[in-house]
Amino acid sequence: MTEEEARKWVRSRYDVPRETRLAAFVDLLREEATRQNLIAPSTLDEIWARHIVDSAQLLDHADTDGLWLDIGSGAGLPGIVLAILRDGPVELVEPRKLRTAFLQHCVDTLGLTNVSIHTAKIERTTGRAAVITARAVGALDTVFRIAQHRADRSTIWVLPKGRNAQSEVEDARLWWQGSFHVEPSVTAADSLIIVAKEVRPR
Repeated sequence: MTEEEARKWVRSRYDVPRETRLAAFVDLLREEATRQNLIAPSTLDEIWARHIVDSAQLLDHADTDGLWLDIGSGAGLPGIVLAILRDGPVELVEPRKLRTAFLQHCVDTLGLTNVSIHTAKIERTTGRAAVITARAVGALDTVFRIAQHRADRSTIWVLPKGRNAQSEVEDARLWWQGSFHVEPSVTAADSLIIVAKEVRPR
């Protein structure tokens, strides 16, 4: 997906105010990237495809107004993007203070009233989430282990992954049961999304 295709994808799905907020977030991300290593420098010229649409597409896999929990939010990907594009609550959990300071700056600048931010490891947080997302946090089994206390049988896990997604599912099945699907990403052929439901230990 090219940058032009990514912008068209956003325009075809969302209204002008949301697209404008996304563009403002892109500006904040580019500016902050000069101060801390939020995203790979090689992706700065592909930010709409590699990061914005890559995050936004996750909404297609969980249609709920409930709490969306983003673990290891870092640069606000996908958490800030999700908060811009949905009205329901979004919780961002990130242990690094410099990054949560950036996330708070984004929330304040963009006027996002549906976001809560926690500077903590996910293990130290509480409360049930309707949807759990984690981008580049760890293998599927690891994500389940560190965040299982935030989920119940109805929680949907929407986890962007690389080309090894299917092998991660097979490994996780040794310890976890539930419904696991590997879906294609709209942004790149070698990107996949794991959607898991009714996850529980074996």
